[in-house]
Amino acid sequence: MVNCRCGLLTLKQEPVPLKSVEVEVEVRDHVATVVSTLNYGNQEDNPLEAVFVFPLPGDAAVCHFSAKIGQTEIVAEVKEKQKAREEYDDALSSGQQAFLLEESEQSPDIFSLSVGCLPPKESASIRLEYVTELAVQADDGLRFCLPAVLNPRYQPQGSGDQGGSNIQMTSIPASKVPYSLSFCAHVSSPRPVVKIESNCSLDPLQYLNTEQTQATTKLAAGHKFDRDVEVLIYYKDAHQPTAVVEAGEASAKPGTLMGDPAVMLSLYPEFPQSVMSSVASCGEFVCLLDRSGSMGVQLNNSENHQSRIGSARDTLLLLLKSLPLGCYFNIYSFGSRYKHIFPKSVEYSQKTMEEALKKVGEMGANLGGTEILRPLQHIYSQPCIQNQPRQLFVFTDGEVQNTKEVINLVKKNSHLHRCFSFGIGEGASSALINGLAKEGGGHAQFITGTDRMQPKVMQSLRYALQPAVIDVSVSWELPKDVSVSVLSPPITALFQGQRSLVYAQLSGQIPEAAEGSVTVKYTLAGQPLQNRFNFSLKPAEDSGLTVHRLAARALIRSLEMENRESKDQQDESVKKKVVELSVQSGVNSVFTAFVAVNKGDGEAIQGPLVRRNVPTPMYMTSSMKVRRCGRLGATKFGRKSKRSLTAGGSP
Repeated sequence: MVNCRCGLLTLKQEPVPLKSVEVEVEVRDHVATVVSTLNYGNQEDNPLEAVFVFPLPGDAAVCHFSAKIGQTEIVAEVKEKQKAREEYDDALSSGQQAFLLEESEQSPDIFSLSVGCLPPKESASIRLEYVTELAVQADDGLRFCLPAVLNPRYQPQGSGDQGGSNIQMTSIPASKVPYSLSFCAHVSSPRPVVKIESNCSLDPLQYLNTEQTQATTKLAAGHKFDRDVEVLIYYKDAHQPTAVVEAGEASAKPGTLMGDPAVMLSLYPEFPQSVMSSVASCGEFVCLLDRSGSMGVQLNNSENHQSRIGSARDTLLLLLKSLPLGCYFNIYSFGSRYKHIFPKSVEYSQKTMEEALKKVGEMGANLGGTEILRPLQHIYSQPCIQNQPRQLFVFTDGEVQNTKEVINLVKKNSHLHRCFSFGIGEGASSALINGLAKEGGGHAQFITGTDRMQPKVMQSLRYALQPAVIDVSVSWELPKDVSVSVLSPPITALFQGQRSLVYAQLSGQIPEAAEGSVTVKYTLAGQPLQNRFNFSLKPAEDSGLTVHRLAARALIRSLEMENRESKDQQDESVKKKVVELSVQSGVNSVFTAFVAVNKGDGEAIQGPLVRRNVPTPMYMTSSMKVRRCGRLGATKFGRKSKRSLTAGGSP
């Protein structure tokens, strides 16, 4: 049984200080702006420091962080991470209120929020804003996911504290989380909104205009904070290329990213049917199945639902039965160690398929921890089969702490294969699942229920059977005196009808009513092809700085990857660029943090500072226990605090 009191109550046996979470989402076409408000209350007689570790989408750009205590509101600034930590610690040592928001150094989808020196009987309201792109699903829906569930990340034995990656957190059964969630969404698009679906109960969809291009909905009353909130949005004629041009920030210096106009292109390549139909079905299909202990947990929080390993097996079996005759395949499974069905990839036939189906059906979640790096290294050490392009399919719940190390390995070997990833179950790391596919030139899917599993599997298989697109280039035609700087990484993978995003900075004087065009050129099955798209350069109205922030995020992530790939593990010049860009754009990075200090009237808050770890929902089997209780120590994301902390509440 789980001791649900462990680390969850104050000295007076009262709930932890986080009282409620309010989330408002504004979706414009395929981009979401998310505003979360976290309401804290200190019911104790001592000043309190609350620490809340929580997930966000791995590709989100956090762009605003502020706090309100009573009638006083303070807006956080982005600063170099060590400076921000020192400013936070110094403020708490002086008895001042302070707030710190920082990204994990090992996984960009995990954040830590520290609320410091909250006076006795006082409340605080934290506002966090981020923007993110919505992924296109197999049925053309756009997927928004609010991660409510944080699965504890597995750290491989012997890996030590890799760059200060230890994350202190208290996890409890999702049904026992002592704070509530409210959620509402407003959707607008140039095209009509056909429907909105969710894994949670929503109030009926309300259209806000006769064209049905604007709509709103919210979570139905009585929702429990016990699962990810997954929302699927369907537009009419979704597969249309679009361009959003956004004016620069008036107060920013011209010539900088924030001072110049920015453009976001959404491209949907269309391959000629003659080329697609002439391609022979072949390839080496290598499947990697997660059999760690966490895969034994339920797929989601529905009653009598199958386990993650059951869903992963079903997904893999469907894929195996759909492979083309004459290809080659092999199946690996892993936990703390890894296994394979065949010593090397074998030709796909009725006999080898039946042997594989039998062994996959017997696989359970019984191989220990989630050590995915070693099996990947072994797969990459195997020679490729001539004229059989290698396609890697990974099925995992994505619970690892060495996310960036794994993604770096896949990118290093991207010239040898394409990687298609499947996130199994709620709480799967979006940073790992999306990162594997992006750096591996493949496609990512998330399986949280059985209803949409088949179309997702078949879509990924169709993409894997498409020949690899090579020699991709993007050329621009713009008015005279207008230049362009592409900010997103080069396009390395194209699939039929799948969206590709391009961010760019525009410099110079843009004439009114001017137009531009972009042409994507590539080679498919030996044939040179191209797709051209014309667009208006007129800035969109009321778009805020969404495009600029997403563009900054794309450039920051590229620079962070460049820093990790450099022989000198800490390339100071690249780090400096990231910090400057992060501070200029107000967008988070691994080298910066948001910090806010309320200097108030200068009077220090009196009394010993008590630290509380705010619990995070997770899924547990009956054999799992909450271990982090009582004294939590003065470390957070692997850093040592300069002050002494006491933590009350023993099991």
